[in-house]
Amino acid sequence: MIFRQLFEPVSSTYSYLLASRRGGEALIIDPVLEKVDRYLQLMKELDVHLVKAVDTHLHADHITGLGALRDRTHCITVMGEQSKVDVVSIRVTDGDLLEIEGIGLDVIYTPGHTDDSYSFLLGDRVFTGDTLLIRGTGRTDFQNGDPRMQYESLFGRLLKLPDETLVFPAHDYKGDTVSTIGEERAYNPRLQVKSVDEYVELMNSLRLPNPKMMDVAVPANVHQGLAQEQIARRGWAFSPQQARALIGRPDVALIDLREKQERERHGEIPGALHLSYHDLQENISPSGVLHVLGSEPGKTLLFYCAAGERSAMAVQAAQDAGLTGARHIEGGIIAWKREGGALA
Repeated sequence: MIFRQLFEPVSSTYSYLLASRRGGEALIIDPVLEKVDRYLQLMKELDVHLVKAVDTHLHADHITGLGALRDRTHCITVMGEQSKVDVVSIRVTDGDLLEIEGIGLDVIYTPGHTDDSYSFLLGDRVFTGDTLLIRGTGRTDFQNGDPRMQYESLFGRLLKLPDETLVFPAHDYKGDTVSTIGEERAYNPRLQVKSVDEYVELMNSLRLPNPKMMDVAVPANVHQGLAQEQIARRGWAFSPQQARALIGRPDVALIDLREKQERERHGEIPGALHLSYHDLQENISPSGVLHVLGSEPGKTLLFYCAAGERSAMAVQAAQDAGLTGARHIEGGIIAWKREGGALA
């Protein structure tokens, strides 16, 4: 497995690049905007291509690299379903499996630092975001943080992992790079409490100043949506109401770009073909199923996804491939549900 721990010194942020092999798919956790060029150069050197970019939570101390990586690589962006971010490609929840080629990360909901904090378990290591730090824990005094919830995330979830599990956090301010669950249980001063009430008292007494970047980072990180209005201005978007009148017509092919677990959890629009965004480039190539389908005279390829991010990128890619009938449902299945659209 290819594994790289990358450091951004201004916010003391660790980002993690994972891939199962050279020439394969890659995933990055907690990327920082200022380091995007470095990530892309490293991926070129390692001969991997980015397919998913993940944030463990809504960051307050730096601007995320999710949007920039999405716009430059067409990767899928991933956050927890509780996140207030306006648009991400996939919203995961506790118990999901986040997959790329050869790698699967177990998704663990670990709120407390924020209400959208997640950790990701990969075999012998866990990426803990700001929930569990090396000899510390994430503060709980903003962004709907809650020390009681964090206590449960720590003692009820993370500290139940095997002692030898490697701990890779989103930050370290002392120069430490990795720890283990056993080390943190034994030596982390914030974990030496005897009860949840003692932990709550400890966290509420910290009186920490707000992160220097908070007023800039949080608004920037909330608004990550691909500019779907640009696709709409080109006449390539339909509202859910407009789409409802098109679906079922013989000259319209409805394409669901989501992954299997998304369809199982959130339902699907009846009559859709399941062609994952992951396979888009293959499917719009000259011999691909979408190219063949979209080349029929007068044929409309109507894409949709969760919130319109993947489908907007798919429309642009299909248009670039000469499929002039490519369109999408603006706002995805979220907007479809909001306007009362039927689901299978």
